[in-house]
This record gives sequence, structure tokens and C-alpha cells, in this order.
Amino acid sequence: MPEIARLTGCTDWIDLEFVERQRTPERAMKLGIQLQLVGLSLSNTVSILDELGVERSRKAIHDWVQKAALQPTDGRSPNHVALDETVIRINDQQFWLYAAADPETNHLLHLRLFSTTTTASTEIFLRELRQKHDIESAVFLVDGAQHLQTVLARAGLRFQTTRNGNRNAIERIFRELKRRTSSFSNCFSHDEPQTAENWLQAFAAWFNAPN
Repeated sequence: MPEIARLTGCTDWIDLEFVERQRTPERAMKLGIQLQLVGLSLSNTVSILDELGVERSRKAIHDWVQKAALQPTDGRSPNHVALDETVIRINDQQFWLYAAADPETNHLLHLRLFSTTTTASTEIFLRELRQKHDIESAVFLVDGAQHLQTVLARAGLRFQTTRNGNRNAIERIFRELKRRTSSFSNCFSHDEPQTAENWLQAFAAWFNAPN
């Protein structure tokens, strides 16, 4: 799997400043975080670390990902922004994952979970996106979702309605994300929405990381 090959790459994107006690070797912690974001279960991650002589619980590894608070870096200036949403289930409740990506680099620019998909939630997402990146001159690529088009028009941002071409970047990212979560049927079980969102933000940081 190409994802596994990336585990030998650069890990500078993982900030371990949250660590209060250096109980676990830094390299092992970074590997544990990477394995989780690649899509391995907590149990399998525990087994791999155990083979390396590092004994840690499932909860400890889960907490590493949460406490690291990883997310995509700010300050990009994309020419185009692919904008879309998809359904994520948390326990028995349905949430909407909003995502924006630069189709020219395939970098995720921003991710957020909302309990509803409305113009209000779209406006929140767009406001946060504008705070993080220079998107004022970008052309947004959206599908036929009326609330996306309405909010972009209100904000005075340019957009194109398309289902193909550069907008496919966001669809590929969603497929990759759902493949990562396929071990739990694209559903976060026994998790709070904020916990799921933290994992998704960390996934975005991993997805953008250099090989």
C-alpha cells in the first residue's frame, strides 16, 4: 500500500509539544499517530508498537491523536477551491463533513463537521476558510447544491457549477477518507462529535504532509 510506504517519510508535521512526560519515545509516538491516520485500528496499532518493544494501551494511542490537535496549515493562496460536503455518521447520528481543497495540489484547506447542512453552517465554514487562507480571488468549484452557491454569491466570491474536471479532486479526497474509515463502516462509534472532528483534522494534516 502506498500509504504504508509514506510512514518512512518526513514526520516534522507532527508536533509533540502536548507531551507532558517523555514516557514514550518520540519516534514511536509519531509512528502510532501515523498508523492511526493511515487507517489501522487501535488494536493493530498497539500490536505493531508492541513488536517494536513499546507497550501502550489503545486509549493512550487514541489520546496521542487527539492531544496533538493536528490540522491543515494556514496561509495558502489557491487559484481554485473545490468545495463539497459528505455524510459522516457518529454513533447513530448523521453529520455533514464540509471540506475545501486546492485541486491543483490536492491539499485539503479546511475541514469541519456540522450537525446540519444549511446556509448558516456553510457561512460558518466559509468564514473560517477565509480566515485561514487567501481565497478572495479564487474560483470555487461546486456541484448543484443550492446552499453552497447561495452563500458564495452572498460573499461576493466567484464560483463555477461543475461535476467533473478539477472538482473531482474533492471527490477523490472523500473516497480516500471513507476508505480510511471503512474498518468502522464510515461511522465513528462511541465518540463525541468533537473527537471525530479532531481525527478528521488530523487526517487532513497527514494527507497534506510531504512524503
